[in-house]
Amino acid sequence: MSDPGPAATAAPKAWTSVLPRGQAGRALGLHAIRALLAACVLAGVGAQGAQGAQGAARAGLCEQGLRQSPIDIVAPLRRPLPSLQFDYHAAPLRLVHDGHTVRVRFANRSQLVVGRQRYTLQQFHFHLPGGDRIAGEEFAMGMHFTHKSPSGQLMTLVLLFRVGQENPALAALLPHLSAPGQPEHTVAHQTVDAAAWLPAQRGYYVYDGSLTGPPCTEGVRWLVMKQPLQLSAAQLALLKSLIPANARPVQPLNGRPILESE
Repeated sequence: MSDPGPAATAAPKAWTSVLPRGQAGRALGLHAIRALLAACVLAGVGAQGAQGAQGAARAGLCEQGLRQSPIDIVAPLRRPLPSLQFDYHAAPLRLVHDGHTVRVRFANRSQLVVGRQRYTLQQFHFHLPGGDRIAGEEFAMGMHFTHKSPSGQLMTLVLLFRVGQENPALAALLPHLSAPGQPEHTVAHQTVDAAAWLPAQRGYYVYDGSLTGPPCTEGVRWLVMKQPLQLSAAQLALLKSLIPANARPVQPLNGRPILESE
């Protein structure tokens, strides 16, 4: 997730066992995703063992963590992953520029359902450039939609943008983006609907990652939409005038698997 803001805390959890193929894999849903990721992570980093964990504790997860975000998505494993069910609703436009990015807050129970797990949307924010890469491609912009489950598990949904056509959802939002130093506020008579940003195709990648800002807490689930979106060069230029380059460099995989929906 990128940086979820000062109010969010992560509840690190391993994704534990092996994902079966076919109908049985679909039935297991999100539990199966957790299974394969944990098994592969353990295999990939087991040799580093306690020494790596102690080093992370000494130097901090941002420098020594083994499951950090963002990443370059290469050689993903295709699996029958659960479909994404979006239950997003329009909400009053409430936003803040914290000096790092512009955050748009939600408090209307908009949710994303993955398998049997529901995640409530807390906010979205912007990264320049996009952060996560796909097969080495760096994207002009990324949006991180921060969610939390009832148990406190953090999940980030990532949208990546190339320069191209004007983006209608961004065009509606840009006139209301605030400058650094302004307090968090609600824009009168304006709403925002997170569903307006979503790509038509709902395929995705999933991996086990972290917050992208200190303390870089691990155990955050990352879902990266496979279909890139577009924004115009003029829209990108305006965003750059408001938001500094704020994307963290891609981090080593350290043996982590990346799963891709079929």
